[in-house]
Amino acid sequence: MTSSFEFNTYPARLSDAERDKALKVLRDGVAMGRLSHDTFVRRMELALAARRADELAVLTADLPVESRMSRLVFGSVEAISGFTVRLRRAWQAERLPKLLLPHPATGHPLRIGRDPANGLRLTHETVSRVHAELSHQAGIWVLRDLGSTNGTTVNGRRVIGAVVVREGDQVGFGRMSFRLAAN
Repeated sequence: MTSSFEFNTYPARLSDAERDKALKVLRDGVAMGRLSHDTFVRRMELALAARRADELAVLTADLPVESRMSRLVFGSVEAISGFTVRLRRAWQAERLPKLLLPHPATGHPLRIGRDPANGLRLTHETVSRVHAELSHQAGIWVLRDLGSTNGTTVNGRRVIGAVVVREGDQVGFGRMSFRLAAN
């Protein structure tokens, strides 16, 4: 009696972890400038369609695998550079003049600009005649840029339209900067 069954050993199916590892190497390769966008897209498609580990190995053979040491070094550099930015902002914030938030009971917005009719007149040449408006709405402070030429910023970011502000925020009108403070 002969058996009609053949025993073939097929390679094990690729795990998601193996595929993810190869995709990470490809992403790192394009981030480091070692792969063009088109090459990255093509290799990514091939990695997703691969059935065996050797097919993945071919796709990443010309790319260096990031070591634990390089991840540690790059992570440390990112953390240190982020710390220096936060330190610089904190240092500048303490040296900025305070802009006292008006009493909310007034009910009228505070206009800011060079025009003498504004509630807060700033005479610097980078400040527009009618630059911005600070108002108290439903328990929160809102700063609105009124189409100024040199812009309004909050914590270093340009205001487009209106933004919620809080005590301690750094606000800028043109090149003049202040730290918001409560009465």
